[in-house]
Amino acid sequence: MPKQIRAKNITLNAMQKEHIEKAMDNFKKYGLDITRIIANVMEEKKRIHIEFEVHVAHNEPIIINEIDDKFNEAVDKAEKRVEKALRRLHDKIKSPKHESLRTILNEIEE
Repeated sequence: MPKQIRAKNITLNAMQKEHIEKAMDNFKKYGLDITRIIANVMEEKKRIHIEFEVHVAHNEPIIINEIDDKFNEAVDKAEKRVEKALRRLHDKIKSPKHESLRTILNEIEE
């Protein structure tokens, strides 16, 4: 799974890059087929804007934006939102809400 960290109008130190990489590694725990993760970090009007773009095979990409005054808080909030979206996608794939008509008819016949 390729990971990219892009920075615009800001220079990231090693601690900040490591914090983003740890957040990206946490996305693996849902067992989804993640094909690519891109983290865009920008500084706009003295605020930190972070965007996580997570590409999951056979699904639309998950794009989460977060803006905060502090770098670590922006990354943590965005990480929680991405994990929430990945958890929902995992639940949707693993346990569909609707049963097919064929399975319902087979249960009735038995």
